[in-house]
Amino acid sequence: MRLSGKVAVVTGAASGMGKAIAELYASEGAKVAVSDLCVEAAQIVVDGIIASGGTAFAISANVAKEEDVQALIDTTVAQYGTVDILVNNAGIMDNFVPAGDLTDELWERVFAINTTGPMRTIRKVIPIFLEQQSGVIVNIASAGGLMGSRAGAAYTAAKHAVVGLTKNVGFQYAPKGIRCNAIAPGGVSTNIGTTITSPNPFGMERAMAGIQLNPRAGEPEEIAKVALFLASDDASFVNATVVTADAGWTAY
Repeated sequence: MRLSGKVAVVTGAASGMGKAIAELYASEGAKVAVSDLCVEAAQIVVDGIIASGGTAFAISANVAKEEDVQALIDTTVAQYGTVDILVNNAGIMDNFVPAGDLTDELWERVFAINTTGPMRTIRKVIPIFLEQQSGVIVNIASAGGLMGSRAGAAYTAAKHAVVGLTKNVGFQYAPKGIRCNAIAPGGVSTNIGTTITSPNPFGMERAMAGIQLNPRAGEPEEIAKVALFLASDDASFVNATVVTADAGWTAY
């Protein structure tokens, strides 16, 4: 029970890595706010957690909307009294669109969800963490935030920005008892592929140029275990950094 007595908020938690993280956190004693655009799917996750003896509630939140972020954290505090752990998992892909074909609309949508959303949730929980002189933030970045061509230009830039945000927040608030780290997964078997609708042929060809070097795809539960470590006191000396979980793909 490494998270006993802790309150965790997990975004994009109705499926994939977010679901696995919410379930594992609950099994380790955390009370979990299961946040997702689709509250019905989030409720199914909550029902499973409760059936297994855990504590959780479902809440609809679009992290691209400031009012939803405010409501997410405020509701969690009203429900459980505080927030101790924030996991920024919600994200979308960008159809592998290269820079020459980018539209303002695609760029802004990808950044709104993948980068601005995490900034807003972090901004909202910082006062809570400062008051209690403790708190943990886990951002889900990507191998695409470390390498140049694992996706299109917007996703790549947005995830690089998440890495920078992670390092900045982690270092600046370290004296206040706050830790902020990121996980950079490689290819993981989730439904984020459903956010790819009409992949750009050129961009996809370039992004997939090294796919044959990928040792294997990961499972959401494998990423959840990393997220558990980072949220727990086991990672008390780990801060402002990125943990790569990709079976070695980015080592080549």
